[in-house]
Amino acid sequence: MKYLVIVNPTSGRGYAERVTPQIEAGMQEHGLDFDLTRTERPWHAADIAEKAVKNGYDVIVAASGDGTANEAINGMMRARAAGFNDTAFSILPVGTGNDMAYGLGMRGTLEESIAALAQNYRKKIDIGLVKGGDYPEGRYFANGVGIGFDAAVGFVATKVRWARGLLAYLIAVIQTVFIYYKSPTVEITYNDASYTQPSLMASIMNGQRMGGGFYMAPQGDPGDGHFDLCIASEASRMRIFGLIPYFLKGTQVSQPEITTGRTDKITIKAVKGVLPAHCDGETLCESGQELSAEIIPAAIEIITSENPA
Repeated sequence: MKYLVIVNPTSGRGYAERVTPQIEAGMQEHGLDFDLTRTERPWHAADIAEKAVKNGYDVIVAASGDGTANEAINGMMRARAAGFNDTAFSILPVGTGNDMAYGLGMRGTLEESIAALAQNYRKKIDIGLVKGGDYPEGRYFANGVGIGFDAAVGFVATKVRWARGLLAYLIAVIQTVFIYYKSPTVEITYNDASYTQPSLMASIMNGQRMGGGFYMAPQGDPGDGHFDLCIASEASRMRIFGLIPYFLKGTQVSQPEITTGRTDKITIKAVKGVLPAHCDGETLCESGQELSAEIIPAAIEIITSENPA
């Protein structure tokens, strides 16, 4: 098999570039035939991945965080729309949060993740398509969409340059509580039902977690044909702090502000206020009015460290 490794040298506050020699050595050690290229601009990974799929690479590997991996998946889905769907996807988790890698089963060290490529355990996963905000024609995602407080935290976390992983997001949560606490009133429609409420946030999950350790959907399965929803109603600043430990443990369903559900299609409209939103950690909009998401079952094959047998 022929692998293309796409490295974003800025991922993980520069960690990806520092470990690129280790990635090359590991691929060689496991006898994997690969080319390696670096991204140079926004959406470069999408262009690289689309071209690579059309040129017959067997596996696209994003050595990055969630954002570059998301771009690569968008490129692969563009190739899929053109009739090219024989290429698998995988991740070497060297980013800040690495939530997509976690959801897709690549949860070990860098060395273990490279070994997983050689083991070649495969499974099909669903891909989401979200439309609205800055992407009226749609953007694909593999892990999840966050709307409201969750997205605002992500925007702040990108400015925390000295920390990686969960710590960066915890710092961002504390900062965000004091700049974003007025919940928009939203109309949420899914499974042929609609309701309107002030909502602190809504997470549309294909994977399990966001923010490097907040388990929005602890039972999420990216291959089950459904999104897992986690919707939080309005909460005070102090109550937001009180909810954080539940999200870190994935037990927030026990709290009165939390509604969960499963669906393959959802629409969220702002009735009062606006919708900041992200998908796979990438900005969808800072003040959107309406977002809709739908699932595309078994859209891409991935290589994972988890044996599906």
